[in-house]
Formats: sequence, structure tokens, C-alpha cells
Amino acid sequence: MENNSRYFKNTACEYYPCHKGVEDFNCLFCFCPMYRLKACPGKPEYIEHDGKRIKSCGDCTFPHRPENYDKIMKVLAANKYMD
Repeated sequence: MENNSRYFKNTACEYYPCHKGVEDFNCLFCFCPMYRLKACPGKPEYIEHDGKRIKSCGDCTFPHRPENYDKIMKVLAANKYMD
């Protein structure tokens, strides 16, 4: 798959791949734009740290799968005010 507006692969990144198990790894959403959402389509885990519940996306590959681009854009459009 070529680099384009829906897909970008940065094999020169020191963290590439930051998740294992994705064949066509998409780096476009390196920092997940859905992190702030309580209900995101990925599979985050929640951990307790110093009495706070923290969303951990360390094992979530949803934003890195090329076939999820349109799903992410729909979620972002529906949640344009994510605060």
C-alpha cells in the first residue's frame, strides 16, 4: 500500500512498529485521535494508578489498521467536541 491521505508508513521511526500483529501498519494515527473518547471503537484497557483510572491503549491496534480509516473519520465527525 502506498503512502497517501489515508495511509502512511514510517519504517524509519525508532518505535516502528509500536504494536505487533498488524500486517499493513498505518502510522497515520500514531497518536490516536480517539484517546479522549470514553467509548472508542478500539480495545483499550483501563488501569488504576495513584487512585486514578487511566486509559491504556498499548495493546490496541485499531487506529493502525488501514481498513479502519473510514470508521475513525466517522467517530471523529460524530464527536467533534470531545471535551
